[in-house]
Amino acid sequence: MSSRVVGADDVDAAAQAGILAVGPRDVVTPLARERARERGVEIVVATPGTTAAVTGDRRTGSGTSSVPPPRPAPAAPRPSPAGARPPTVTGRSSTAPRPVRPPSGALFRRGAPLPSAVRPGAVRRVIVVGAGNVGTVTAMRLADADVFGEIVLVDVDEGRARGVALDLAHSAALGGFATRVRGCGTVEEAGAADYVVITAGRARQPGMSRADLVGSNAAIVGDVAARAARTSPDAVLVVVTNPLDEMTQHAWQASGLPAERVVGMAGVLDTARFRALVAPAAGDRPDRVRALALGGHGEEMVIPLSQATVGGRPLAEVADGVDAAVDRARGSGAEVVGLLRNGSAFLAPGTAAASMVLAMVRDTGEVLPAAVLADGTYGIRDVYVGLPVRLGRGGVREIVEVDLAPDELTALRAAADRIRERVGALTR
Repeated sequence: MSSRVVGADDVDAAAQAGILAVGPRDVVTPLARERARERGVEIVVATPGTTAAVTGDRRTGSGTSSVPPPRPAPAAPRPSPAGARPPTVTGRSSTAPRPVRPPSGALFRRGAPLPSAVRPGAVRRVIVVGAGNVGTVTAMRLADADVFGEIVLVDVDEGRARGVALDLAHSAALGGFATRVRGCGTVEEAGAADYVVITAGRARQPGMSRADLVGSNAAIVGDVAARAARTSPDAVLVVVTNPLDEMTQHAWQASGLPAERVVGMAGVLDTARFRALVAPAAGDRPDRVRALALGGHGEEMVIPLSQATVGGRPLAEVADGVDAAVDRARGSGAEVVGLLRNGSAFLAPGTAAASMVLAMVRDTGEVLPAAVLADGTYGIRDVYVGLPVRLGRGGVREIVEVDLAPDELTALRAAADRIRERVGALTR
């Protein structure tokens, strides 16, 4: 009996019937097996010396076939390994068809198309800890990007995490994404991830400063960071919880992860606020304003105007009231808290956290401000403070040194000193 090569075209031809019968000596190419898996076509092998025949169209149930009707098999077919009923193939033998194994992993080394979950370099999973407003917006922005295999929302209120996840999943068709979204109660249930965004913690209320949150949020962030590191030892942690600089350093120490894989989100948010506030004065769009918010998150924020431009021109030459915009950016969080009267800002913070994760995933090399462990650049070392960095898939690729004016550099170092004092008080 001669053999034939069964290719992807044969699978396509059998797609309507949903089953492809091959001879025992036929050679099924890896691509054909992959195509069969994608199109839901089962490949079955007739026993030696038989002529395979298919018993009708399983999808339509029409019973039509170009081959004669099969004779009843004298013995019941054995169940498949997966417990599914195997397709019926007739011939002179009564032996049940032998299932074809899944495609070899070698297939994936020959340039065949891969599922996103196994594509080299693909991001498998992002965990967002905290299903409150900031966590919800973060997850929504990440899902909309449609570049992740799965997003998992984690919250001590498991019902809320699952509910928000389900609600977000319902928007997939509208948002045009295929990312799976689910919710659960612990980071262990979420599974290993490439990125973990920590938004959990007490929110600021009117009359409170970010520093007032240290005691309650340190316990939460430290516990989450340590457990996330055990579950996802290769992950990058992005800390959003306030007070941001102290919590980021605390998460780094609690997790034991390399410093380049623990970063804080504040500079991206503060920069976005400044760009939005100063753009009207410059008569231009916020996305055409270039600036960096460095230092601390709040009163110690440093926006070096020597580096700020709009449309390629120095911002100070184009816009009036730039200093007022800097001051308002420093107090923007409190301004939103006062207006909301219950809770704190969430739209811009969630969007900023997601943009940091996406910058790492896309590895664009863009310079962004982030809270990172200073390495001696700018004369600052061993404290988490907002600096210009280049992010990559594995976290911080490098701290970027920009040419600051003397007063800007002095303010940046002073901000680092004050953060260091607060971190010292936290650890005593």
